[in-house]
Order: sequence, then C-alpha cells, then structure tokens
Amino acid sequence: MSKNKMWLISHKFLFCLFLMTSTLLILSRLLSLRSTGGPYSLDSITFSSSNILTMAETENLDSSCYTNNQILKVFMYDLPPQFHFGLLGWKGVGPTVWPDIRSQQVPEYAGGLNLQHSIEYWLTLDLLNSEFSKNLSGRTAVRVRNSSEADVIFVPFFASISYNRYSKVKTRGSKKSINDLLQENLVSFLSAQEEWKKSGGKDHIVVAHHPNSLLYARMKLWPAIYILADFGRYPPTVANVEKDVIAPYKHLITSYVDDKSDFDSRKTLLHFQGSIYRKDGGIIRQELYYMLKNEKDVHFSFGSIQGDGISTASKGMHSSKFCLNIAGDTPSSNRLFDAIASHCVPVIISDDIELPFEDIINYSEFCIFVPSSDAVRENFLINLIRNISKEKWTRMWEKLKEVEHFFEFHYPSQENDAVQMIWRAILRKVPSIDRKIHKLGRFSRGVVSGESGLGSVSVPRNFW
Repeated sequence: MSKNKMWLISHKFLFCLFLMTSTLLILSRLLSLRSTGGPYSLDSITFSSSNILTMAETENLDSSCYTNNQILKVFMYDLPPQFHFGLLGWKGVGPTVWPDIRSQQVPEYAGGLNLQHSIEYWLTLDLLNSEFSKNLSGRTAVRVRNSSEADVIFVPFFASISYNRYSKVKTRGSKKSINDLLQENLVSFLSAQEEWKKSGGKDHIVVAHHPNSLLYARMKLWPAIYILADFGRYPPTVANVEKDVIAPYKHLITSYVDDKSDFDSRKTLLHFQGSIYRKDGGIIRQELYYMLKNEKDVHFSFGSIQGDGISTASKGMHSSKFCLNIAGDTPSSNRLFDAIASHCVPVIISDDIELPFEDIINYSEFCIFVPSSDAVRENFLINLIRNISKEKWTRMWEKLKEVEHFFEFHYPSQENDAVQMIWRAILRKVPSIDRKIHKLGRFSRGVVSGESGLGSVSVPRNFW
C-alpha cells in the first residue's frame, strides 16, 4: 500500500474518532444538565421529598429565573390603620401606622366565620415580620422600602373584615357604609401613587378573599393581581386564573394531630354538615340531601358554627372516610380545607371550582372529583364511594397528611405553610407581570404625574 493511501486512511480514522468522542461528550453533558433539573424546576428544591407536587412548567426563558430560592421583594404601602389593623380595634400611639410586632403586640383577628377569609392579615404580618427576621430560611417574601427595588406592590387593605363588620355600618351624616367609604378612599389613594401610574396597577397585589368584599373597588382596580377564594362573582375579564391567585381558606375545625385512625376505625362513610338550602349552583346540596339522608353510614345534616358546631363538625370529620365539598352560593367553601385538616378524603362536587396552587399540586391524588351532572343521578354517588377500595382510600389518606401543612396559616409563618405558598404563587406570576409592564412601556415617553391614574383605566371589553 502506498504512503499516500496510508496517510489518507489514518486521517479518516482520526477524524472519525474525534467525531465519535465529541458526540459522546455532548450527549454526556446534556444528560448531566437534565439530571440537575435545569432551569425549569420552580419548586423542586423544596418539594423533592414529596411526589404530591408536580414540577411547575414554564413556557418562556425569563420565568426560569424565578426559582424557589429567589426572594420576592415586596413594597407595602403605609396605609393608615383604618384600612387594616384599625378594623380589628387596634389603636396606635401617635402617628404609628403598624403595631409593634417585636414586642408581641399582635392584634388578634376576629373569630368565628371571619377567620376563614383572614388571608390579608397573615400576609401583612409576614411582611412586617420580614423586616426584623434575621433568618431567611423558608421565607419567600421580604418587605423593601424602595418601590423601585420591588417585584410587586402590596396593598394592605383588610377587605374581608371590612365587609363582614362594616358593610352595614354608616358614619354620622353619611348615606354610605364605612366599607364603601374605605373602598372609595383606597381607589383615590392608589390613583395618586406613582407606583400605580408607572405600571397601570399590574404589579399591585390586592386581597379580596371574601366573595362580597371589594364590591365597589374591584371594578376600578381590576388590572391588579387579586388574591381570591374563587372567581364565582367576578367576570372573567376582571379576574381569572392567568392573572390572579387563588388562596386557601383558613380552616375552622380542629386539626387532626397525631392521627392514628385508619379505614376501619372511621365508621362514617360520607360526611356533610352545613347549610343545605343554597341559591345558584348550591341547589345541588338540596338534591343530594334527599338522595343520601336515609343511607345508614352517611351523615348529611344542617350545621353551623353556633354553639358547639365547630366541635361537632371536627368530631364528625375526624371519624369519616370521605367528606363532601359541594358548591354553595359560590364554587368554593371552607369545607374542603376542613376536610384536608381532618384527613377526610374530600369528594368535590363543584364544576367551576379553582383550587389553590394547582399548578404544582395534583389534587387528584387525595381528592375525588365528581361532575354535578353525575352526582345527582340516582345512586351514582353512593355507589362510586362504596366501590373505592380500602387500599386506594389509604393512599389518599396518606397524601392528605403529606399536604396538609401547605394549607395551614401561622404567625410567624413556617416553611411551606399557606403564607409561603401564596407568596410563591405570586412569585411565579412575576415574569408575566414584567412582560405586561414592558409591553405597556413600548411607546411610553415617560410617566407624567396625573396622566396615568385610575381614571384612565377603562373597564375591559366584554365586561359582562
């Protein structure tokens, strides 16, 4: 063989060897990146020990920057006390706006049914506490004093307690309720703020968890991110799952601590205690009552929190295998979160319900969903529940114990509790907020004071 041919063969061999080595190196690198989770793991760091949570999917590169390790920077307005803790009876000394939480002077929230919609109270306390807490472990949000450094702007108006306590109370000489006047003053305040004018309100966080809260202002503040219980009383152009955040209710029944029950020890098959006669979508409660009331292992009765109502409901749910969560006047109710705290497998009959944190929590692993049209078919529901095996129920019961802390409210807040989960849900909205604000500024020549207030924000098309 000639030297030229040998030279050519050796060079081809070396080239093939280089190509194969390079290909293997690239494949190895890709597999390595994939195994580390890449930029798509929003909550995988914290939740890797639980297969309840699925990895939140992202559709754009900028949202990959908002990982579970990032701190959400929140600017909170120093609104006068009558908008927040003053509604709970707290009175500051002198010009003080906030209670001194460092000295343990934390005003208590109103009791009873008021507690279920107390979301703004817990979020506000967490922001106040973030200024003094040295340990950021498990914390998602911190308060910043410069709004230009903030990811979002928090509006500390206790809208739910304002509705519950003051929607029928009028000031002397006024035909309007205190609740309505507070909303009007809130809208006037926000319309004058440079923060609102700069973003058109798109980076503002407004809590209106009670379905009847913020009835006047919601139509003025709709560009903001609402934190709600559901969308039942909102037009989809004003509030929707893409823009807003669904937060859990604060459960009222007693948590089932050190639960050693099992399938056999929970003697009641199916439990419901609450208002039976409701309007709108809640009419189904009445139909189910007449269908199930004579089943021997079903507890379906009227109940309220009056007297020992909470204690009775706690005992009943703690001793039941399944707990009904049926649509009422609105798609959601506190009963779902009472069931989770009781480790009683929820049976959800509410076609329009939106659930908290469903982008990262798979509720089908610990809840039974039944379409309303099927639930009212004769014997369908009771046969469905009776045919769920002991093994399947036990798996769901175990999952309930794994996820229950995601729906617990604490002060001080704890890692992965409901407060941190809400902040994290807001954090996942930040890329979308930024995109909207950047798009808004495409043709801006700078914000001129007085030109971009609420007066220029029109109600969206197809409002009704």
